[in-house]
Amino acid sequence: MKKKLLSVLLSAAMVASLLAGCGSAASTDAAAPAAEATEEAPADDAAATDDAAAEDAAAEGEVEPEAVTTVGDANGTHMEMWSFVELHNTYYGKMVEKWNAENPDRPIEITFTTYPYADMHNKLLMSLQAGTDAPDLCDVEVGQFPNVVAGVDQWLYPLDDAASPYMATMVQSRMDTYAGADGNHYGAPFHVGATVMYYNMAALEEAGFTQADVDAIKTWDDYTKFGEKYIAAVGQDGKYFTSVDTGGTDWLWLAMAEYGEDWTGGFEGPANVQLDSVKKMLNMQVEWLNSGVAQVSPDGHVDLEAGFQNILDHNIVSFPKAMWYMSRFTNYMPEEKGNWYIAPCPVFEEGQNNSVGIGGTGTVVTQQATDKELAADFLCYAKMSMEGEQMNWEMLGFDVCNTEMWTDEAIIHDDSNQYNAFFRNYPYDVLNEIKDGIGKISVVAISPTINEDMCNVTLNAILENGTPVDEALATSQETIDLEQ
Repeated sequence: MKKKLLSVLLSAAMVASLLAGCGSAASTDAAAPAAEATEEAPADDAAATDDAAAEDAAAEGEVEPEAVTTVGDANGTHMEMWSFVELHNTYYGKMVEKWNAENPDRPIEITFTTYPYADMHNKLLMSLQAGTDAPDLCDVEVGQFPNVVAGVDQWLYPLDDAASPYMATMVQSRMDTYAGADGNHYGAPFHVGATVMYYNMAALEEAGFTQADVDAIKTWDDYTKFGEKYIAAVGQDGKYFTSVDTGGTDWLWLAMAEYGEDWTGGFEGPANVQLDSVKKMLNMQVEWLNSGVAQVSPDGHVDLEAGFQNILDHNIVSFPKAMWYMSRFTNYMPEEKGNWYIAPCPVFEEGQNNSVGIGGTGTVVTQQATDKELAADFLCYAKMSMEGEQMNWEMLGFDVCNTEMWTDEAIIHDDSNQYNAFFRNYPYDVLNEIKDGIGKISVVAISPTINEDMCNVTLNAILENGTPVDEALATSQETIDLEQ
């Protein structure tokens, strides 16, 4: 029974880790070391290896931590917190100090433990199922969240009361990403993960285009025509306007958000990948490939080493990605400073949503916490208050969820901030422009199945092998239906 449970957990972890970038080590929501990064999903044969000793150790929760630190008032309430990114725990530690300074009547001390990505999520899930040995607080990557929230208030403590002082200015769609089937909110987000369009303005200017030309792009038709003009102006083999992904679903999430569709079907289901929005995006991408406007992203998407190099070589000059991708530029492509411009994504029809939240980490309070109310109050203070959000932006570079910070000129237009200084325009000016157009795609139990099929089979069939969109999606639907 022990081995069977571990096998299920490892399989769930492997598949769920595909959600953010379909197996990319760098594809969650920000780059190491500046922010979030998960381990690469294990290969199928590695996940299936029958090593009895290793299985028994994992099943017993005997996982070696990567780092352990304790921060706070030794006379305060002691808590345990787990994460899979050490920088997160550093961030929380600073927020513990702020909390204690502002709440001398409710001091806390937290021991922060950093585990490897898969180990931590497996250990958490087993401790929740067993009803013992869970931490007070824990980071949960969005792809793993369906597993953890399955126990709703039996496993997790609702954050609604603790979050209520901040909810009026929080981005609702991002909060709802970490809601349970009962409607309560169980995870506190790090960021919106708002999808925007990145343009290499320096390369476009070399080809004779201006920022005003880019700002005039409102629809995908506009985007396509601009791309055709750019390719004609450059006239060089190996240069494209954009790239399309076989190893990621960001483009498709964006299309669904624009039409208000969701292939998961939410908590009620059923899942349906044969949506008009998905078909429109994929058929458009096929046309781009045929016309030379786009190439297939090296290694499947722009969030791997080959993708970074492709951008550095100016082989593509535009692509959509979440705001957290800013840290990819500062960490992996610093020589691109001053070249890139951030703009809203095009839409199929004017008036549609023009963004979608992608990636993320929702931090939870478990029902095993020593003081659940105190833990929730601290967590929401750390991740939703103005004090926490400012530190989040400055330390992690995330597009924070509390929109109150979005209008603080001293923060969002601070030229000493590395992200403000890197791009041609201020990132939060773009966020304020798209504020009311950020859609949401659900992350539920069927999500790993959909993403695994899309990234391993369907997108390759369409974009690499030329399978007609309708045919490939029908085959995908058959696969997904087997899991519903």
